[in-house]
Amino acid sequence: VQLQASGGGSVQAGGSLSLSCVASGGAFSSFVMGWFRQAPGKDREIVAAISRLGGSTWYTDSVKGRFTISRDNAKNTVYLQMISLKPEDTAVYYCAGSKGRTVQVNEELYDYWGQGTLVTVSS
Repeated sequence: VQLQASGGGSVQAGGSLSLSCVASGGAFSSFVMGWFRQAPGKDREIVAAISRLGGSTWYTDSVKGRFTISRDNAKNTVYLQMISLKPEDTAVYYCAGSKGRTVQVNEELYDYWGQGTLVTVSS
């Protein structure tokens, strides 16, 4: 399975960005999907995750109410819509897929990773 993330860029604080991640080479609807991020000098952390059919989502506390994860299984795509961006959201964002049956927050349980897309939020 190959994952291709896109949509990163530079915005000012308070702005919005939408990330996309397209999967190929596998049964996308059978994967739990997640978005992770890694800020400079910090460990990678999970941002959001979504169940296989999209009925269940999870968000880390710092992005609740600002980020929305969604998926379109017909397009083999998972999205991360980000509003009210803050400088602390600056990071490389990665999409990942898990063969697990339920929403996963442990990155060790993700089997496939995209290449990352950089989001920079300036104050």
